Amino acid sequence: MFDIGFLELLICGIIALLVLGPERLPGAARTAGRWIGGARRMVRQFTDELDRELKAEELRKELSKAGDIGLEDVEKTVKDALGEAKKYEHMILSDKPRPAPATRRVPPTEDRPQPSSEPDAPSESSPDQRS
Repeated sequence: MFDIGFLELLICGIIALLVLGPERLPGAARTAGRWIGGARRMVRQFTDELDRELKAEELRKELSKAGDIGLEDVEKTVKDALGEAKKYEHMILSDKPRPAPATRRVPPTEDRPQPSSEPDAPSESSPDQRS
């Protein structure tokens, strides 16, 4: 940014020490550091915002290009699929609907265990039950 070397900074420090004195120099250095830090943050925020805007604009352009191209591809694919479906349309229309097969109900038999109405009741064949 600035072409300031170590020798220039040393000369500025010696002049500041002579002008401000040893009592006020640390406070002035802190204040100067805060100002420089604030300026750096402001520049960084500005460049970050500018980069975000440039990337967003570039993305908008890419999306508009892709959207136009993608829409044409989708339209072509749908038309091709409809044309392919029309080839097989006669097969679907010639099929007659068949009646659904009737389902048989199996009556319950005596040898099947019936579910208990009480879920906590022990069954008759439980080994825990003793007479």
